[in-house]
Amino acid sequence: MTALTDGLADGWIIARRNVIRTRRAPDVLLLTLLQPIMFVLLFAYVFGGSIKVPGVNYREYLMAGIFVQTVAFGSSMTGAGLAADLQTGVMDRFRSMPMSRTAVLLGRTTSDLLGNLVTVLAMALCGLLVGWRTHTGLGQVAAGLGLLLLFAYAMSWISATIGLTVRSPEVAQTAGFLLLFPLTFVSNVFVAGDTLPSGLRPVADWNPISTVTLALRDLWGNAPAGPARGAGVPAEHPALVSLAWIAVILAVFLPLAVDRFRRAARR
Repeated sequence: MTALTDGLADGWIIARRNVIRTRRAPDVLLLTLLQPIMFVLLFAYVFGGSIKVPGVNYREYLMAGIFVQTVAFGSSMTGAGLAADLQTGVMDRFRSMPMSRTAVLLGRTTSDLLGNLVTVLAMALCGLLVGWRTHTGLGQVAAGLGLLLLFAYAMSWISATIGLTVRSPEVAQTAGFLLLFPLTFVSNVFVAGDTLPSGLRPVADWNPISTVTLALRDLWGNAPAGPARGAGVPAEHPALVSLAWIAVILAVFLPLAVDRFRRAARR
């Protein structure tokens, strides 16, 4: 228990360090906020008039997908940050300190989770300005936010594994984008899954980005009707499938990232 407590305390110290570094580089935070806001405005005002989704206003349909896309892409910062720390020798300084070896990873993923929270709040304000509204109770809205942040945290561990495997932050970020682009676009983020080619529909239905997006739409009262929801278990129980995906991602990539960290620190 003492080792666990010490590890969490050390992780929080690292998280505070990363948050302070971000505050000293406000341009990074600004650019991180501008990208999702740009997506919201482009799809709401440029493409929104030509995209119809049964049973829901497109701007309300869009927002859950943009939230999920944003935290997924934001997770690439975890890998890039860890790769940069390895490259600049910061990891060597951490290794010389009497702290838990997992504290660096806990701190990085926690600080990036806090950054995602700031981004989500800014996006929510932008969404309200373009016409997005929730139609459920406060508890369901909060549950949706919790699910979104839990998914963001799980994705950070995938990114951490990538960042500790490659040798530069540029490669880490590019590798993350190569993974996330097909996941994002073969999904229900921007269009209903039943509009995709038949061969891609099952992939889109089971895609974790799709299941989390649909779960948020259900929790916030922005879900489409009929076949536009998708098919099978993911369409009927998106929240449960999303939690299962999150559990699988953490079970696989958390220990894998810890193992990669131990190996990378010896390089």
